[in-house]
Amino acid sequence: MLSRFLLVALSALALGPAHAADAYPDRPVRIVVGQAAGGGMDTLARLLSEQMGESLGKPVVVENKSGAGGVIGTEFVAKADPDGYTLMLAPIGNMVFTTILTPNLRYSPQKDFTPVAMLATFPLVLLVKSDLPVATLPELVEYLRKHPDRANYGGSGPAFQFASEMFKLRAKVPGEFIQYRSMGETITAIASGDLAMALVDTGPAISGLAGGKVKALAVTSPQRLAALPGVPTVTELGLPELEIEYWAGLFAPAKTPPAVVKRLEGDAAKALRNARVAERMKGLNMVPGAGGAEQLARALDTDLRKWSDVARSANIQAAR
Repeated sequence: MLSRFLLVALSALALGPAHAADAYPDRPVRIVVGQAAGGGMDTLARLLSEQMGESLGKPVVVENKSGAGGVIGTEFVAKADPDGYTLMLAPIGNMVFTTILTPNLRYSPQKDFTPVAMLATFPLVLLVKSDLPVATLPELVEYLRKHPDRANYGGSGPAFQFASEMFKLRAKVPGEFIQYRSMGETITAIASGDLAMALVDTGPAISGLAGGKVKALAVTSPQRLAALPGVPTVTELGLPELEIEYWAGLFAPAKTPPAVVKRLEGDAAKALRNARVAERMKGLNMVPGAGGAEQLARALDTDLRKWSDVARSANIQAAR
């Protein structure tokens, strides 16, 4: 009798997680964004939440927890219950650059999170002043080597510093990085000749190009951008080592049940295939993610190694 009781009890325990996954979700799901409302990550989260809510059959709400460069929101999700009801939409900055630059961070992107889906990728555009006497990226590299006194780079935030330092290391050119408060200030500095070049986001690049005072020599994506069809990729120009593709992903707290993660991965993929979502992402100069949890996990691991190497080689200082 006792053995039969134990068998029934053990069977119930074994089926418990499966039944919980089958019932998921039974209440609203929230996606935390570590940036303020109105920005690119917030817009992407709201596009995703609308479509995923339809698939899940429960509301998916976006909650902005901005501050400390995304650390506040990211740490909040890292400590949330791993039940699939609190998720994180995080760009590479939160999960990679902040991790590298911030000592004693109270979360680990690899230990405290479970990748769910790769949501979007976005490249950078290399800009120079319109009248700089170069027409191609290889010519720019040669120009910087011949004029080290004019070789400087700029941007707003760690993502652009890391990209610029990688450019210097791999193109073997001299120069120093100059920090600006915004991308608008960066493009103004290029147009005025204060900067030799800058790697910038696609949206600001397109706005800058419209003014006619800067020109684009390359994009860092594997393929040309629909918004800039006349601008070649770094690979086309014979410099594949300069390819840079940043990303945004959907994460859950570590130990979230695999069946729940799989469900979320499928619903995120369905949302990204929606024509309206794809069109809005195109307007944000984002490419919908083509892979799921596995691609996101691989990108996280690869980028942590790659950009940590860049930080060491370029002596990028940790935040204090």
